[in-house]
Amino acid sequence: MLNDPRSHGLWEKTAPEPPATGPLEADAKADVVVVGGGFTGLSAALHLAQAGCSVIVLEGNEIGFGAAGRNVGLINAGMWVMPDDLPGELGEVHGERLLNLLGNGPQVVMELIDRHGIACELERNGTLHCAVGKAGLKEIIARASQWQKRGAAVTLLSAAETAARVGSADYSGSLLDKRAGTLQPLAYVRGLAHAAVRAGAILHASSRVVSVRRVGGGWTVATAKASVTADWVVVATDAYSTGPWESVRREQVHLPYFNLATRPLPTKVLDSILPGREGVWDTKEILSSFRRDQTGRLVFGSVGALRHGGVAVHKAWARRSLARLFPQLGKVEFECEWYGKIGMTDNALPRFHRFAPNVVGFSGYNGRGIAPGTVFGRTLAQLILREIGDDELPLPVSDIREPSFRGMKEAYYETGAQIAHFAGERF
Repeated sequence: MLNDPRSHGLWEKTAPEPPATGPLEADAKADVVVVGGGFTGLSAALHLAQAGCSVIVLEGNEIGFGAAGRNVGLINAGMWVMPDDLPGELGEVHGERLLNLLGNGPQVVMELIDRHGIACELERNGTLHCAVGKAGLKEIIARASQWQKRGAAVTLLSAAETAARVGSADYSGSLLDKRAGTLQPLAYVRGLAHAAVRAGAILHASSRVVSVRRVGGGWTVATAKASVTADWVVVATDAYSTGPWESVRREQVHLPYFNLATRPLPTKVLDSILPGREGVWDTKEILSSFRRDQTGRLVFGSVGALRHGGVAVHKAWARRSLARLFPQLGKVEFECEWYGKIGMTDNALPRFHRFAPNVVGFSGYNGRGIAPGTVFGRTLAQLILREIGDDELPLPVSDIREPSFRGMKEAYYETGAQIAHFAGERF
């Protein structure tokens, strides 16, 4: 996108086309204006339009331009925070409510894909959270126990069972989450856009919001060329926020994350690497992730930005890592490379904001955008439709609060990952 092959990489190369959308050229009115064309905004627009609301979506760039179109494509359940810790962070009511909502999030995603016929390379075979060493094994044992006591379909696998599923003996065990899966994220978000348009929503890309003002009992949201007046505003811009809601971006520390995709692998190699097509990530502090796409490419990622000196460093590290994990690969060639920014909040949990009367949004997905974005978009629609009340929301209302030393932390993450990968995996 924007003629940058490192923004969306393989996903832009293989995703179906989005619906035709032009910029907002004339003033318009709607029941709801949604700002942001990612998972949250398009899920909200789809559910609202299906209920009969008039909805206009304003996307500053292209559909899926932000984190939605750049990520690994793991449909994870829950958040990074351990399940038992959520009630302590959010209170008993909101903690358990959020666990239940996000634990069932992958099922909501898969049902939407089925209902609307979204072609997005969906795999329903689960994910593997792979343990590195004794500390990693201790972590996944605790995580498994906490999810199992809540009835979740998770299973602790031994090192041997993990090796059989992954194709590498590098891990001391893994947590198989059968609720989860993988998909092509840009294809999914474009599929949501098509579904929203069929339901009656109007989408405008290249329509960056520059101002918002109160008009009577509603709001006028303006772009450079025109404006939309609506009763409700959904703010769904998250870590890529600019303009009137740039404070949402400032509330999060950006963690860069890159992905590299091999060329399609030979069948004899594919038979030994993720034969069940699960998605994988590990327990390292500077984590790695990998999964297959449906044409046999291996998509491998980690923390870091593919810019400046990071391009050569991270690609060299990835080749060394893959050679250790999967020596059967031989010499690795990367067909595509891309990176994005994960928005991290100070407690690694999402936020619900009331920016003003009838101006609402969720943000801060901490690298778990697909399922949370989808279910939070639906939740916003339910709130606007009065199907749920404030006392039924999965999160309490939060004030915007900027983390201390945000800029320094962002520089540290990018530089630290580059230093670690420069030194890592050298024999």
